[in-house]
Amino acid sequence: MSIMSKVLRQCRKPTGWLGRIVVRGMNMGHSEMTNWGLGHISIRKNDTILDVGCGGGGTIRKLARIATEGKVHGIDYSEESVRICTKTNRRLIEAGRVEIRHGSVSSLPYPDDMFDLVTAIESHYFWPDLVNDMKEGLRVLKPGGMLMMMGGAYKGGKYDKRNQQLVELANMAYHSVDEFDRLFCTVGFAEVQVLEDFHRGWMCGRGRKPLFFDKQG
Repeated sequence: MSIMSKVLRQCRKPTGWLGRIVVRGMNMGHSEMTNWGLGHISIRKNDTILDVGCGGGGTIRKLARIATEGKVHGIDYSEESVRICTKTNRRLIEAGRVEIRHGSVSSLPYPDDMFDLVTAIESHYFWPDLVNDMKEGLRVLKPGGMLMMMGGAYKGGKYDKRNQQLVELANMAYHSVDEFDRLFCTVGFAEVQVLEDFHRGWMCGRGRKPLFFDKQG
């Protein structure tokens, strides 16, 4: 197995000493893109938020700085990520403002209509069933709540040629801007918008849960 394949496997599910290095690197590597994405949405100080694939916990910390009177939840199916995310946000956890859990996006351990915002930063590539997993995100959102997913690997982007090689190695989900837009609409989101910063190679999709959402639809 090549070094690149090993690193990509760790991005999917960090384990062991290499996983710890990868997870800590996520906090730095994803920070600027996360700031860009969060700058395109409105977060209220009392919002209840979920970060899916919380990794090293850097996004959790950013969200808690904004939702100062709310609560931020994080979930990851890597036990290594959960440990590091917990360590990163220990003071916020002790203050009751953050909660981190081990679990899967395919079966989120939260009730319907719980969150004002669900975020996923560079994690959707690895979800087992992207459409159904996005439906889980839709389920746990309050009516009018928003799902925001972002990443730096997408079709037609500045680094498309490089990314296609990584996609083949890691079996990652890979969409164009238009395909990402259609994906949100197919799942059932309203007010869908996909933003792109071509020069930095970033894409961010967002959509709202309809106010009158038909759970049977």
